[in-house]
This record gives sequence, C-alpha cells and structure tokens, in this order.
Amino acid sequence: MPSVTEKKNLRSGFISIIGRPNVGKSTLMNQLIGQKVAIMSDKPQTTRNRIVGVLNDPRGQAVFLDTPGIHKPKHKLGEIMVTTARKTLNEVDLILYVVDVTEEPGGGEQFISNLLKEVKTPIFLVVNKLDAITREEGLKRIAQYSQLVSWQEVIPVSAKEKTNLDTLRDLIFGRLEEGPLYYPADAVTDQPERQLMAELVREKVLLATREEIPHSVAVVIEYLQDTPRGGLVVHATIYTERDSQKGILIGKGGSLLKQVGQQARQEIEALLGTSIYLELWVKVKKDWRHRPDVLRSFGFDDRKD
Repeated sequence: MPSVTEKKNLRSGFISIIGRPNVGKSTLMNQLIGQKVAIMSDKPQTTRNRIVGVLNDPRGQAVFLDTPGIHKPKHKLGEIMVTTARKTLNEVDLILYVVDVTEEPGGGEQFISNLLKEVKTPIFLVVNKLDAITREEGLKRIAQYSQLVSWQEVIPVSAKEKTNLDTLRDLIFGRLEEGPLYYPADAVTDQPERQLMAELVREKVLLATREEIPHSVAVVIEYLQDTPRGGLVVHATIYTERDSQKGILIGKGGSLLKQVGQQARQEIEALLGTSIYLELWVKVKKDWRHRPDVLRSFGFDDRKD
C-alpha cells in the first residue's frame, strides 16, 4: 500500500484510464506524468497489468491506473487482463475513458459504455489521436462518442503530440477533492525495478516482431548480479509458446535477440542510472497464456474479486 502524507490545501485521488486496446492509454499516461512508466507499441493489448503512474503537481497528486485494454478474451491471460481493467472502475475517484477518434464507435465501445453505466464514478471522455484526423471529421466523431454515456467532460487530445493535455490536467485537478499525498513527492510509479526491466525487454520484442509473436511473449527477470566495477548483470528469460516462435525470436545467427538486447539495455541503463550487461535467453513454455499455474508464476493475478 502507498504511504500517506498529510498536506493542507492539496488535491489528490486515483484515476483509472480505460478503453479498448490500442487507443493510446499508455502514451496518454506517460505524457500526463512526464515520464515513461508504461511500455508502448502499436500492437493491441500491450498493457497486461495495472500500471501506476504518479503525477506530482503544485496542486497535489494524481495517481493514474493504466489498465489493460477491454476486449473479448480468447485465453486465460485475456480474462485476467479484462478483470483487472473492470476491477478499477469502482475503486477510483475518476475514470478517463479513452477512445480513438479515427475510428467510429462499434461493439467494443458499446460494451464498455454499458459497463460505465453501472458505476457511480465520474467519467471523462478523452477523445485521442486528434492529430490523425481533420477538424470536421473530428467534430463529427466526438459527437458520436458523446452520445454513448453521460460524461462529466469531453476532452479531445493528441497524446502523441501533447495537444490539450494541460487542459486535461486542469480538469482532473478541478475534479479531485482535497486529500493527502499517497506517494512520495518524487515518485512516478510503484512498479518494482524488476517489473520495469522486464517490460522494457518485452516492449523491444513487440517493436521487433509481427503477427502472433508479440502476444505469445512473456519476460521474466530471473536474477540480478552486481559486478566488481559497479555495474549490474541482468539475466532475463523471454518465454514463448512454440518452438517455431523461439526460432523467430532468436533470429538468424541470433540477430533479432541481439537487436532486442541492445535496445532494451539502453533504456534499462537510463532507468537505473548505471551500466548493465543484459543476458537474454529464449525458452518455450507451451500454451502458457491458457495455464493458470504458469500465469501466477509470471505474476498475473487470476483472482476475480
């Protein structure tokens, strides 16, 4: 549990960021807090766990919960991801429902809207990717989304270009009530370093691969070892579901694995502020996304409550 620090005249609260996969939830949170704490890619269902991002501001503290995209699950992992997203709806002070302005509302938006009709939490509709559509088309699409649920605010933004994010921050703090600081003033996330490192490796796999590979991958930091010269050795295992996927991940002569390692090492060094030696291994764990025991060992919570 986060620590609680009492300060007068400050506003604070928890804000859940929800929406369909690939609408830009993680990019939005990273931009709002001004630092990367959630990995990003153009692949749907990139976020698998609830990620906490902390915005410290002179007005107080906004704690964002970036949740997995709500979708129709096809395996046990998908069920856990959707349950994680739904559990936050009644646990927070504000909901940001993020939609993609380049797409018309469909069955996925109707499903989420029906969920939102059952909660009493205030909801902001955040219409994202404003940079990718004309003004006329954007106004038409915003009107379509505005009819789905009764929103407290409708805010068009471009998370990628940081358009209208100051307005969104102002509206968020205007909605939050006076309260304590739940995290230290220099905190940006509650994720352990091991989890952050594993996610950075997975992000580079997502960027380097196509088709079924991204969704079949999990990354586990097996152990860390200090070096005599002050650096750190990081041993990470990339798990996939089939031998054919293992071959693709390694690449010809180990080329793809080397690329992933180089890119991940740079970001992990920036995260830790120290030099690291990253050792990557690829192993097959057959059908791991369907196996509750393996999912638990990978850190996924399959509890319903």
